[in-house]
Amino acid sequence: MAEFTPFWEQPSHPGLIQVVKGNRPYTSAAYSLVLLPPGALFAHITTATTVAHTTYTSVATGSDSRIELNSDLVYCNHSCQPSLVFDMARLEVRVSDDRPLRPGDALTFFYPSTEWDMVQPFRCECGADDGVCLGRVAGASVVEPQLLMARWWLNEHVRALVADKMQAAGRFTAAAAAPARKAVGDLKVVAAEGQMAAV
Repeated sequence: MAEFTPFWEQPSHPGLIQVVKGNRPYTSAAYSLVLLPPGALFAHITTATTVAHTTYTSVATGSDSRIELNSDLVYCNHSCQPSLVFDMARLEVRVSDDRPLRPGDALTFFYPSTEWDMVQPFRCECGADDGVCLGRVAGASVVEPQLLMARWWLNEHVRALVADKMQAAGRFTAAAAAPARKAVGDLKVVAAEGQMAAV
């Protein structure tokens, strides 16, 4: 699969994101230009467009919906200890809750937090400790469900799919699975009322 060529004016987030192009395919990266506390808003997703097919640059917003970011946010790589959260219900990117974001920090998010399956799995090189790094990134569907739910922030559509998988395996009661599925239903109502207008 060929590496994409950005069509938007760069930088798309001046003063916020620095993109460093790699000298090999798929080695470009984004770095922070700002200092922000844990949980702070980093950026709104305002340039996205919906797409019908999965690509390696698209991001899932639901179990059957996807967007292309169309901005330098696409250079945020995967990490099993991410610096950012991509909240697709709110169409915003936030600093991870466990630590501040500093200038020079790599801008990363946990890909399985949005992706159930991936069209282009890869060997993880995030550098997280053994027992934290997945080793191979192929989407949330191949990660141990209880580990996934306990360790990482997940978008509600992924949480609902994980809950369904656990229930099917007999490790999750219907009562426990219901809140995750209800949350997804609530998010669809919010989206219908205009939350997704940015795309």
